[in-house]
Amino acid sequence: MKTLRLVLPYHLSENINSIREYNPNDLIFFFEASEFFNDVGHHPKKIAFQLSAMRHFARNLSDKGYNLKYVQLTDSTRLLEEEIIAASKGFDRIIVAESYDYNTNERLKKLGVEVLEDNRFLCSREEFNAWTSNKKQLRMELFYRKMRQKYDILMDNNLPIGGSWNYDRDNRSSYKANITPPARIKHSIGELTKEVIAIVQQNFSENFGDLEPFDLAVTRDQALMEAEHFIMEILPYFGKYQDMMMLDEVYLFHSRLSTYLNAGLLYPLELCKMAENQYYAGKAPLPAVEGFIRQIIGWREFIRGIYWKFMPDYQELNFLTANLDLPSFFWGAKTKMRCISEVVSHTKKYAYSHHIQRLMITGNFALLAGLDVKQVQNWYLAVYADAYEWVEMPNTLGMALFGDGGIVGSKPYAASSNYINKMSNFCANCYYDPKQLTGEKACPFNALYWNFFIKHHDKLRNNHRLKFVYKNITKFSDDKKKAILNRARNILSNLENI
Repeated sequence: MKTLRLVLPYHLSENINSIREYNPNDLIFFFEASEFFNDVGHHPKKIAFQLSAMRHFARNLSDKGYNLKYVQLTDSTRLLEEEIIAASKGFDRIIVAESYDYNTNERLKKLGVEVLEDNRFLCSREEFNAWTSNKKQLRMELFYRKMRQKYDILMDNNLPIGGSWNYDRDNRSSYKANITPPARIKHSIGELTKEVIAIVQQNFSENFGDLEPFDLAVTRDQALMEAEHFIMEILPYFGKYQDMMMLDEVYLFHSRLSTYLNAGLLYPLELCKMAENQYYAGKAPLPAVEGFIRQIIGWREFIRGIYWKFMPDYQELNFLTANLDLPSFFWGAKTKMRCISEVVSHTKKYAYSHHIQRLMITGNFALLAGLDVKQVQNWYLAVYADAYEWVEMPNTLGMALFGDGGIVGSKPYAASSNYINKMSNFCANCYYDPKQLTGEKACPFNALYWNFFIKHHDKLRNNHRLKFVYKNITKFSDDKKKAILNRARNILSNLENI
């Protein structure tokens, strides 16, 4: 049976089930569909990474003797369906690993393509749905424990190494002025990548983000270099400082491996085993290793399970009825809020910012201000090199915006400037004073924080994790509450100038 095997921009793994059973009668089909790169105005660096990684992967397969057809971005104006129909003549079967978004999957199925569940994930949809079947609330921590046991990671028989499942309490060190993050690997740019950069410059120059300098890994060998460098040199410091933020430091002690993991250049279990081995070798502390592993087999797999379980209805949720337009400073316009300006500048230059910046700076502001949930989701999807809908939507709509009403998070992750000031040096020399609640120089996060809980009193007051917030609000005098609401109203009516 002759089979056409489709490869999408994030299927860059020889072990993926749409490729691994290849035989000489088959054809592997790569198509750089313009719709994949034009749907939300993706960051030029993200587009360059995807195109270069795809082309390098295809060349590697060709060198190994696979039959290939490769349609480049500049060689076709046809839709994905049209290109597949044209390529599939003479084939008995068309297969593809699942798309990273629900709607593309449905389009492929309607075309008669056999869509296989992506075997690179560690928890199948069926297994995740079975785990959720008897639970009123879905909490990542319990799922994570199940995954630890399943794969025997950091386990002593059926108990966690060290006696605790989670060492988050040890991973919250705040900003320290004497910390110097390590230098990162810079990959050389080969001819394929140079060609791609020229294409992106010509076709996507209007998109938000800096294309150059470009130093991302674009092959599995380069991605493994990144992984080994992080595991051996940086992982020991990751846990303690993972929540910290610093001016002019984008990566700090974070791995930047999610871009390669989500594209298929790295595998989740191999990263977990590499980290676990460092702990057993006495080269990385348990809190750092556990925290890193939790992000991969816990949070990443949990988020993927949430996405497929609740789609397509999930994409329409807006529990807090957030509908304010995204302000232009998310796209690099000037703002007097130094924390926002700093994180957006990281995003613009690197197509990256680490998870605390995403959640507690841009995400926190979007939550408190009530920014439109779909506009915020499209922003996150566009600007980060590791963002695909399956991982971006639950993290943004669910975790950052509480737009799913508590499916992902047990409470809204809202914070005032007190948190930002504690965990970063962003507030130093900012136009706004993090200690003021009202007045022109008061940090906008402060009034917006209390305004958020007052505004959503009816929806949030019974959340047991918010009882102290609402207890504090009952202590506010009428004058104080009025001043807070007036300050928040002024901020929200003048977002473009704060």
